Order: sequence, then C-alpha cells, then structure tokens
Amino acid sequence: MKRLLRGFTILWVVFRYGLDGLLLDSFQKPWLRLLSRALSVGRNLDAPRGQRLRQALESLGPIFVKFGQVLSTRRDLLPADVADELALLQDRVPPFPAEVAIATIERAFRRPVDEVFLTFDRKPVASASIAQVHFATLRDRDGVEREVAVKVLRPGMLPVIEKDLGLMRLMAGWVESLSADGKRLKPREVVAEFDNYLHDELDLVREAANAAQLRRNMQGLDLVLIPEIFWDFCHPEVMVMQRMKGVPISQIDRLRAADVDIPKLARDGVTIFFTQVFRDGFFHADMHPGNIQVSLEPATFGRYISLDFGIVGTLTESDKEYLAQNFVAFFRRDYKRVAELHIESGWVPPNTRVNDLESAIRAVCEPYFDRPLKEISLGLVLMRLFQTSRRFHVEIQPQLVLLQKTLLNIEGLGRELDPELDLWSTAKPFLEKWMLEQMGPQRMWRELRAEAPHYAKLIPELPRLLYDALRQRKPLDGQNQVVRELLDAQHRTNRLLQAIIYGGVGFVLGLLVMQFFVRLRIF
Repeated sequence: MKRLLRGFTILWVVFRYGLDGLLLDSFQKPWLRLLSRALSVGRNLDAPRGQRLRQALESLGPIFVKFGQVLSTRRDLLPADVADELALLQDRVPPFPAEVAIATIERAFRRPVDEVFLTFDRKPVASASIAQVHFATLRDRDGVEREVAVKVLRPGMLPVIEKDLGLMRLMAGWVESLSADGKRLKPREVVAEFDNYLHDELDLVREAANAAQLRRNMQGLDLVLIPEIFWDFCHPEVMVMQRMKGVPISQIDRLRAADVDIPKLARDGVTIFFTQVFRDGFFHADMHPGNIQVSLEPATFGRYISLDFGIVGTLTESDKEYLAQNFVAFFRRDYKRVAELHIESGWVPPNTRVNDLESAIRAVCEPYFDRPLKEISLGLVLMRLFQTSRRFHVEIQPQLVLLQKTLLNIEGLGRELDPELDLWSTAKPFLEKWMLEQMGPQRMWRELRAEAPHYAKLIPELPRLLYDALRQRKPLDGQNQVVRELLDAQHRTNRLLQAIIYGGVGFVLGLLVMQFFVRLRIF
C-alpha cells in the first residue's frame, strides 16, 4: 500500500509541475502535442521548464535529487536552461533549520554546541540532498584552534529513502519479468547496489573512513587535496573535518582570472580518476561539480579539492585487470581483443562469434577516435554500445554501475573545463604504464617480495619435512639401508637448497636488469 501511495505521489508531482507536457511536447505526432495542451488547461505552468523540473525533483526526495545532479553534468544531452537549473541541486538544496542541526549535534555529543565548538556558524555554507555543512572553530587535542566544517545529516532521511527504494524494487521486478531484456539488465541487482550506496551515505562515520582512505591513497599524487578528519568529533549523524578553502570548479571565469591552467586542470582530473580506479581500486563516485573545488593557496595552487565522500566505488583485482585491458584495447582500436575479452569474462554467451561482435564494436567506436572532447559524447557512445549489447545478449554488471556513472561525471567536468581535451590520448599513456606495472617485471618483483616471508620460513624446514616423509615410508631391511637412505636424503636436500639459492639470486638479478631496460624505454 505504501508503494502504491508513493507511486501516486510521483504521478501527482509530475502532473503538478507539468513534466507530462515536457515529455509529450518532445514527440512529433500532432495528436500528442494536442494532448499536451489539453492537459495543461487550468494549471499554472508559467515557470520555466528547468525550474519546474528542479522543483519536482526536490519535492520527490534525495534519490531524485541525486538523479538531477547526474543529469546536470550532461550539458551535451540537455538544453542549457535545464542544465543550469539542475546545477542548483549540487549544493543549493533548500537547507533545514539551524536549530535542527544544533539539536542533532547536541544529541550526538551529549553536551551543548557551545561546549563542543568555540564558534559555530548557524548559516549553512552548503546544503545537499543528504546533509548540510556549517563552518565552525574547535580546539584540537594539542590546544590549537582549527577551522573546521561540520556536516550534519538531514533528519528523517531513512524512512523517505526506504519508501523510494521499495518502489524501485517493485519497478525492477516488473522490468525483469515483463521486459525481454529484464534478466540481462539485472535491474534488481542494480537497485540492490544503489540501496547499499544510499545507506552508506546515511552513516557519516563511514563517510569519514572513506575520506581518510582516499587521503592516504592520494598523498603522493600532489594533484588533489582531501580534508583531514577529526575522529574525536565524528558520529553517524555528525562529521567534523578540516575546512577547505577553494573556488568551486564550476566558476571557470574566476579560475581563469586567478591564472589557473584550465587545460592542465582538465588533464589532472582524468589522471586522478584513472589513478583511483586502476591503481587503488577505490574511487570517489560522486564527482559532480558541487563536490569539487580548486585551491588558490600559494602552497597548493591549482590542485583539486575533493569533498563529500558518502559514495565511493571499489573494484576487485580481476575487475581492474579486465577494465584496463578493455580500455587499452579500445585505445589501440583492437576491437577483436575487446570482443574476446567480453567472451572470456562470460559477459556474452560462449557461442558468440568473435568476428560479429568485433564488427559491431568497431562500427560504434571508430567514428569517435581522433576527435576533441567537444565532438565526442560518451553518453551517445554508451547508448549505441547498449543497443549493440542487446543484440549480443551482453549481461549488465551491477558492480560497475558506479564506475559508469563516475565516468559520465568526469566527461561532463572535462567538457566544461576544456572542450578541446582529447580524453583518449590523455588516458592511454596512463593505462599502458599501469598495464606494464601489472603484467611486467614490476608485478613479479612485488609478488616475490610479498611471498618472501613465507619462503624464508619454508626453506629451513625442508630438511625436517624430508626426514618426516622418510619416517612415514615402509620399514626397509637392515639398519645400514636406513642410514644410507638418510644420507642420500640429506645430500638431495643440500643440492635443493643450493639450487634454490642460486636460482633465486639469478631470478632477482634478471628482474633488476629487465626493470632497468623497461625504465629506459618508458622514461
């Protein structure tokens, strides 16, 4: 019953804000346009269409707001007026009262807010679909006053999200049972993945842990800044972190006026994304412009500032290797290898003809190479690949849904910063170097070092293990025969130890020589 009521609520919001008219007006059939005009009689639809769409998404709740945030980055797919309005969803969602935020903080820390912070700004600096942020000042363990940002969870979020997720599960079940592509698209698994990510966002301690992990991973890259977390002031409903000072990345004119290298900023964004995905397998999965700033401080000038870590994506080693091989094959235009990878991974039926799949992938991707980003729409490429996948019964991989969403965000960001950016040529050297590190001598050397403690423990035990094995054999005639066998076993053990030592030294020297020549070729 609750799902049915929620469904009626969605239909009512669509009708109230005239979204049905926007949909019907997009068709060319005259009778559909006439129906749109008939339905609009008696309704006040004077507000611009973008504003009505934004207000409708805001009234439907956090899931729909997040959908609008993703859409706002795709200016190549949306009219400019609609994209501008949806951009307001990134950090300008109507805030909840400061009194509610203060009550949440005092309930979390069990003391008045004035005892927690030296100062607390009651006016929120940013407000999003899940939480809002206030600036404050606190005294850390060393007695130093620190400027901080306090993130406070919106009250009553869980019941709202549960209602929407319940409706999405119901609709996913309908799609799976009624659609010919239902089983291949795995809508229930996709909804389950979305469920996990949304619930993760409702626990700010988990978000703080995500931020700490990303901060460690990115320390050596010198391209992005991630705030420090103050663990003594973290709670599932409240998170306190270092206050970051930067310019929102959407304010490109302001960045240009400050002499920020915009094309380099675009390239750095691609590098950060691919580093998090393929090196770490742990990536920021909510990279819309509202969560990204640029530092203008002298010591960190031109670096990204990453915020809001409620949604992160993770990839297994097999996922990373498979994706990297696909990307490299795409960049090399080796469409046959792409087809083979799809078959090897089990994403398509094993009886699929490689040549047919190769030809279909080539027809989709070949027209887009050697073009600047302004002439490439990754959204359109993905749509054509989706049509191709239907023909070959490709199974959707739910664990990669976040990666696809983030890749679309990255494309939208790159398009805003530098329309001339060549996404392919920027990413190709990084992925080829990563593949060399994963498949070449560097990986062998890392695995050898990782296994060294095990080998060091095993080698001294070999004589005892051989002796125990001899004792378990059937008894032989005569004591001399036993002694002779023990001596032979000891000689074999000595020869084995010598072979292992010489072989290990030779193997290590060979790796060092190979690594030397590899470095010469790369650098």
